[in-house]
Amino acid sequence: MTSEGHRTATDEQDLTDEQDLTDEQTIKDDERRATLVFPSVEAFVTEYVVHLVQRRTDDGSHVWCPSWWAHAEAIARLTALWRAFEYLSRDSALGMTNWWLHHADPHLAVLLSPYGPFHACGSDLGHQNTHPLPVYPAPPGTFDHPAFVLRDDDPFPDTPLNLPTS
Repeated sequence: MTSEGHRTATDEQDLTDEQDLTDEQTIKDDERRATLVFPSVEAFVTEYVVHLVQRRTDDGSHVWCPSWWAHAEAIARLTALWRAFEYLSRDSALGMTNWWLHHADPHLAVLLSPYGPFHACGSDLGHQNTHPLPVYPAPPGTFDHPAFVLRDDDPFPDTPLNLPTS
């Protein structure tokens, strides 16, 4: 802008370039969504999971909450399942077997467990609010060990720590 507050040609070009980048990102986002089997975790759950996974919920062996979206753990697990499904469904050879064995089976076992996130809910009770696990602040120095610090030069940033449990 000039000192009088008028836009210059450079200012106009900058605005045009920013708009072009925004438009390009919007197009990329739309294309990515168009290639998804399900456009959201909600669609994945309501159009696929609840029809595919059918279990007895009236005998206490499995628990499901119709208000699954009211449980943070369920949202996190079902979102992970959805994302894995979207990625692995593109692999026509082994994608779905990998999805079932390494994603769906373990997550569904926890989700539907009488001790899982829906433990207080059920088809006869409906949704019941639950409470977060209690937590106390860690004493100073607890996490000072290098094993608890992520470093920029870490050669294995995605490797679990495998710390002793005793």
